[in-house]
Amino acid sequence: MFHVKHSVSPEVEDWVNGGFGLYVHWPFCASKCPYCDFNSHVSNNIQHAAWKESYVAEIARIALLTPNRTLDSIFFGGGTPSTMEPETVEAIIGAARKAWPTRNSIEITLEANPASVDYEKFREFALAGVNRVSLGIQALDDESLRLLGRRHTVKEAMRAWDVANSVFERSSFDLIYARQHQDARLWVSELERALALSPTHLSLYQLTIEDGTAFGDRYRIGKLPGLPTGDQGADLYEVTQDMCGAAGLPAYEVSNHAKPSEESKHNLIYWRYGDYIGIGPGAHGRLTVGGQKIAYENSKAPGSWLSSVQSNARSHETSELLSGADQSTEYLMMSLRLTEGTNLTRWQQLNHGFPLPDSLDSLVEQGFLWRKGTKIGTTKAGRQVLNSVLRELL
Repeated sequence: MFHVKHSVSPEVEDWVNGGFGLYVHWPFCASKCPYCDFNSHVSNNIQHAAWKESYVAEIARIALLTPNRTLDSIFFGGGTPSTMEPETVEAIIGAARKAWPTRNSIEITLEANPASVDYEKFREFALAGVNRVSLGIQALDDESLRLLGRRHTVKEAMRAWDVANSVFERSSFDLIYARQHQDARLWVSELERALALSPTHLSLYQLTIEDGTAFGDRYRIGKLPGLPTGDQGADLYEVTQDMCGAAGLPAYEVSNHAKPSEESKHNLIYWRYGDYIGIGPGAHGRLTVGGQKIAYENSKAPGSWLSSVQSNARSHETSELLSGADQSTEYLMMSLRLTEGTNLTRWQQLNHGFPLPDSLDSLVEQGFLWRKGTKIGTTKAGRQVLNSVLRELL
């Protein structure tokens, strides 16, 4: 359990402004993609029954700390959650519904790899309660998929998309752009094909080279040629915004596009700085307990996390109480990613009413921020230099 000194809670705690969600991390993949720095592991010996029992036990444990809440969303991420057994997914959803009342409109998302899509299995996931799927398609040409280390082909991705739409109420897919040797012409053609599939939600991420990945190792020794320059990446981003906007999928967050009302409810909890429980190896959480906000991260090693839950020991590796200054900083960093922007009153209240920085008016005058009453947000120019805008405000 988390150890906190209970303080006098406000009548309405701040997390209510963002909502309350449950993230379930399934750490296993069939293979490790060279760009991926997520906590994922390849294993041929998964004890599904033990994992199911541990997820259920962890939900029950944390439920004791979070009474009188209504659950807005559940998100199965990974790893490759589509390799879970439907019985495990059903047990987790059942445990969550037992622990908390749920919204009538609760969103329950499962990430899926096109290579592991099967109609009957998807149907079982839907019967278990999953109502939204997010497909990691990542590219729409086979050579790029090969270079990204993906196990599926474009043909398999299209079949997976058709299956997803035939089974689930809502579907989304991811693409990675600004890849090796990908110029604007190639990306425009690929994005046109993606939009022709009539998605209601798209997650479009520029390729980033992370330390500790195979791509990071190759890049360090000059073995990853053809990556776009910063200016080229900025041009690709602008093209993406224009094309998606024209297709009726405007950006509601830096990298996410949706038709109205099709935004990811779970991810909005993060960006609106709500409370979310993270269970599973390496999962993060932000949780208000006894009037105090806690940040925690679970043990990353699958075996270590599983053993700690089975022995009723502490499953998180690190935890800390967040000060008002910490919370106001996190809220700004998350909310400025959203097109809807940041509530200035809430930003100030999180840090006990601190004065607004002088740089705010300057950023508005320079055209990097807009301000309407008590709300601020990034302009088109500001989103391109979001990190710099945040440095000025913080």
